[in-house]
Amino acid sequence: MLKPSIFPTIALLAILTACSDTPAPTTAKKAPEKVEPITGQSAVFKMYGMARSWASDAQVLRMQSMRLTDVKEGAPGTAPAWQATFVSAAKLQSRGYTFSIVEGEGNLHKGAFAGPEESWRGPRGTDSSFLMAAIKIDTDAAYKTAMETPRSHAAEYDKQNPGKPISIILERTTNHPNPAWRIFWGESAGTSNFSVLIDASTGEYLETLR
Repeated sequence: MLKPSIFPTIALLAILTACSDTPAPTTAKKAPEKVEPITGQSAVFKMYGMARSWASDAQVLRMQSMRLTDVKEGAPGTAPAWQATFVSAAKLQSRGYTFSIVEGEGNLHKGAFAGPEESWRGPRGTDSSFLMAAIKIDTDAAYKTAMETPRSHAAEYDKQNPGKPISIILERTTNHPNPAWRIFWGESAGTSNFSVLIDASTGEYLETLR
């Protein structure tokens, strides 16, 4: 009687051993998330969604760009973080919100974040809210209008003050019916000696404040 050959068994063991020695495929590392400063209109819409969950009648009172030392400056008219105040006439309360592209110092969180509620006396002069629908012009377009309008003197001032920080505020002003983007040069609006108002609803140049 012929004895069964052991060669098929040896061959099978060799194949299994070779397969077990094959290194497992490595998982490709994800590239770090790229974050870019965003425009004011984009930021306020992101905060508005959260504000509506707080009060269905929420309206914008004001908003301002924020500079972060650890984030590289973006395109003109953008900022790495924005801070807005929304109000509710039904609640007679206001609430601050922030939107940031990164985690920051203090209480600044990535994404939209709500602050505490505060009392609000209702509309009084420039301390009056406005509908989201009034914000039809974005900050990059407002900046471009300011720089390209000769009578604003923005391009001239910017050239004479290279490197001076530029910030943007959305607010209601005394002399104009629509909310305006206020583009100002300096550390704060209170200490700035040059700013340009652009209508946030029509995109028209309004005036230059010195």
